[in-house]
Amino acid sequence: MSYQRVETASREELSAIQLNRLQETVERVYENVPFYKQKFDELNVKPEDIKSLDDIRKLPFTQKHHLRENYPFQLFAVPQEDIVRLHASSGTSGKPTVVGYTENDINHWAECIARAIVAAGGKKSDIFHNAYGYGLFTGGLGLHVGAEKLGCATVPISAGNTERQISIIEDFKPRGIGGTPSYVLNIAEKMEEMGKNPADTSLEYGIFGAEPWSETMRERLEEKLGIKAVDIYGLSEVMGPGVAIECHEAQHGLHVQEDHFFIEVIDPDTLEPVPEGEDGELVFTSLTKEALPIIRYRTGDLGAITREKCKCGRTTVRMSRVKGRIDDMLIIRGVNVFPSEIERYLLQIKEIVPHYQIHLTQNGTMDSVELHVEADEEYYNACNKDTNHPRIKELAKKVQHSMKSNCLVTMNVKVLEPKSIPRSQGKAVRIVDRRNEEAALN
Repeated sequence: MSYQRVETASREELSAIQLNRLQETVERVYENVPFYKQKFDELNVKPEDIKSLDDIRKLPFTQKHHLRENYPFQLFAVPQEDIVRLHASSGTSGKPTVVGYTENDINHWAECIARAIVAAGGKKSDIFHNAYGYGLFTGGLGLHVGAEKLGCATVPISAGNTERQISIIEDFKPRGIGGTPSYVLNIAEKMEEMGKNPADTSLEYGIFGAEPWSETMRERLEEKLGIKAVDIYGLSEVMGPGVAIECHEAQHGLHVQEDHFFIEVIDPDTLEPVPEGEDGELVFTSLTKEALPIIRYRTGDLGAITREKCKCGRTTVRMSRVKGRIDDMLIIRGVNVFPSEIERYLLQIKEIVPHYQIHLTQNGTMDSVELHVEADEEYYNACNKDTNHPRIKELAKKVQHSMKSNCLVTMNVKVLEPKSIPRSQGKAVRIVDRRNEEAALN
């Protein structure tokens, strides 16, 4: 079945594809992965028990710690000689999660990315500027194989060396760009510093992901660069980028590649499914992965799904943009808040720029937040380049009021001079947690 045929298939056709591939996947993991055989046996579930898509609820959940506990290759379902690539997480909070790919896995991944680029507005004749980081991180190589699969002339520039990025964009004249939103914004700002107008380049669309970003950030990127900015979703444990993508026509929900992945939304506390349209934890089951097939992977990402047909004509289920991660949620004096919520309201204040950091500190036994923001250069110059100027203090109060009104959290706000917050060369560092340091000092 062609890409277009799958993406516009009826619900009955998609369900039939999914059930057949789910049954094959369940049999594969039961026969080849001791971890899953043990989990299935504990639940008294056999592969032949999966007779409908609803039967997926009989299967066990998989979580990140399971990958770490089976480090590095114990969850692989194929012999080592069939593995053609390995990716891994940074491992900053423990053992890294390791993902393997067979040749078929790479081909399927490339297919998903190729579809994603088309959904974003790309086409075969494009030059595609790939500013995602290459290496063990899946972003760079994931977009690379998909752009080549589509037939794009792919520029594997990776992240960093911003002035060279600008030179390549000007000389090669790419139509599409991929990268983290914070880093591509950094490229645009560097162009402005150099006296160039970022909106005057050849770029027409951007594919952004790998970090949470708000609608306000989308508006900033589109305004500065004169492009359509779409959100791409993925995670290495499931595949990498390309699990879902926004279409450029609607930019309203990400189309899940349903012939390769089955999506559920559950209540993270009860683990029961939530109604369509309601927020919950996103759960994915891979349907075509050979090396590391994964069953009901709890992503920790919060979102919702809809099966309403999109105006672009695609019939695949759409997931909302991720609202936040369960483990990124801040609990400040009993109030739950996500960094993406802070960004959403922060970037509506025109006197500051889209760079910020959330510093978590401790005031006695209570957690508190100190929000670091940068004044817009024009505003800062009008304040005589003085962070103690009365207008800077008024701006700090304005930001504080917005956070209190919209996020229900009282924050200390520091308005800093322009360019004082470190710029992203990949994923932006939004949260700086100083609580353990302060506890040690006390």
